[in-house]
Amino acid sequence: MPPKAAIMPRLLQIAQSAATAPQGAKGAIYAAACAELGCSLPTLHRWMHDVRVAPRRKERLDAGTSALPRVEAETLSAFLQESHRKNGKRLMSLGDALDILRANGELRAEAIDAATGEVTRLSASACARALRAYGLHPDQLNRPAPAVELASLHPNHVWQIDASLCVLYYLHEGRGRDSGLQVMERERFYKNKPRNLARITADRVWSYEWTDHFSGAIGVHYVMGAESGANLAESFICAMHRRPDEPFHGVPRILMMDPGSANTSGLFKNLARALGVELIAHAPGSARATGQVEKARDIIERGFESGLRFKPVAGLEELNAQAGRWAAWFNASRAHTRHGKTRTDCWMTIAAAQLREPPAVEVCQKLLVHTPEPRKVSVTLTVQFDGREFDVSGIPGALVGEKLQVTYGVAQQDGCTVIVRDADGHERYENAPMVERVGEGNFRADANVIGEDWARPADTQADRNRKAMKRLAYGAATNDEAEAAQKARTAPFGGRIDPAKRIDQAPARTWLPRRGEQVTPSVRVGEVAAAAPRALTFFEASKALTDAGLPMDAERLRQMRAWYPAGVPEPELPALQQRLSVRATLRVIGSDAKAN
Repeated sequence: MPPKAAIMPRLLQIAQSAATAPQGAKGAIYAAACAELGCSLPTLHRWMHDVRVAPRRKERLDAGTSALPRVEAETLSAFLQESHRKNGKRLMSLGDALDILRANGELRAEAIDAATGEVTRLSASACARALRAYGLHPDQLNRPAPAVELASLHPNHVWQIDASLCVLYYLHEGRGRDSGLQVMERERFYKNKPRNLARITADRVWSYEWTDHFSGAIGVHYVMGAESGANLAESFICAMHRRPDEPFHGVPRILMMDPGSANTSGLFKNLARALGVELIAHAPGSARATGQVEKARDIIERGFESGLRFKPVAGLEELNAQAGRWAAWFNASRAHTRHGKTRTDCWMTIAAAQLREPPAVEVCQKLLVHTPEPRKVSVTLTVQFDGREFDVSGIPGALVGEKLQVTYGVAQQDGCTVIVRDADGHERYENAPMVERVGEGNFRADANVIGEDWARPADTQADRNRKAMKRLAYGAATNDEAEAAQKARTAPFGGRIDPAKRIDQAPARTWLPRRGEQVTPSVRVGEVAAAAPRALTFFEASKALTDAGLPMDAERLRQMRAWYPAGVPEPELPALQQRLSVRATLRVIGSDAKAN
């Protein structure tokens, strides 16, 4: 309790008297003051400390410095950090860490007296102060990292959902004294009695809590068994549909959750895709991202589950009914500290375009078991699904011949949902309308009429990319310039590309001959006889000899027939020409001798 303003001047006088009093006289002054003011000696000192101005203490010359070098402080801090458990509990003391590191020669942690040169070891407390001065103390390093505040745009923009195991109760649906909701008594259920816990494993109660991030509205649904995709889907379907005395409902745009296997299972993803709900699982170890629903668990445990012991619950249906009544009352009566209104009043500011009504429960259950199917895009940019035809011309990335992932659509009547991925790899859900066909001919309602309308469909992404590549190849600024350059047979890339250049630039290599073995065939092949030369007819032989300069007469023809009755072999023509020429010469000489 601070001193009253009326006695402050008297306190200053007492302080001045004590400051100027000789040694040994201050006790009498303090005793007289206590009797005068009716207070104890500690109270008098505390009051005097509040009113007097104490002189500034002289600062040490080495203030702000440390004998422990930063390099050694970093080694000590790293060693202490590695000795921590995953839950942050420190196992090794600072003194033990110093002893171990000194014994291993990792640090010295010593101080040297400048006057005497004496070397002394730094104490654990001195090292702790040095670690704090450097900002390396384990208590400083283990502080939570800074967080940023997350905002949502409107009610039902973002929901958060989480599963929790009820640590207070278990539900035994049967008859007798142990039926209904049972309290888990501390004496029977704890870690040293695992059999008791195993016996009620199937009866443990799980709860799924969800919150609307904008308004803070809370909902809860209890299930039996364990955390699973089926229980998550059941709870989410319950959260989306209207409940008695509770306006909080609808299909959220985004659903945030932890990265558990049940939350990211294919069963629940099927439902989320069909409803156009974007699933965001926070990174492992970043539970603060869904801190709102974590706090909702605490509110439900303290505000609702704490009263269940005073009013027994017979079964799961009754438990959920009681939980729904409590959630409706809590949302409508308790103001939120962020916006200052009750959660229901804030949620009621939702606009009609922001409130997406869910399909019937039966439809949602059907969507759970339907996995998106690949469908090939036709030349008219349509896909066939569920016996109907859907127009995907407005779907980003739809290409003729490519396949799209298609599932049932509930956001648009007579439509389907196409799953695409954005640049960051996240799934996005696009609605594709059903193709409308009219008339006896059953043509599309938006088809071009021959002779009246010749409009081409809008360029797809592939068309735009194809034209851009052509402009790049021919160095053209417009599509027309690129077409003209192609028709003129202009070399692409200005003729700069030489396909054989890589061969010319390849380093020359000298190959060493490799020793091999001669192959001996297992089957002996006989020699093939040379083909017999062709025999010329007498006419062909006479013509060939005449062409070679040897005139053929009756005598030579008769002689040739006598020598070669079967025809003249073609290789023997030169020899025949020689024989006929020599014989004609002999005949001429013989004729001259007879004449003489």
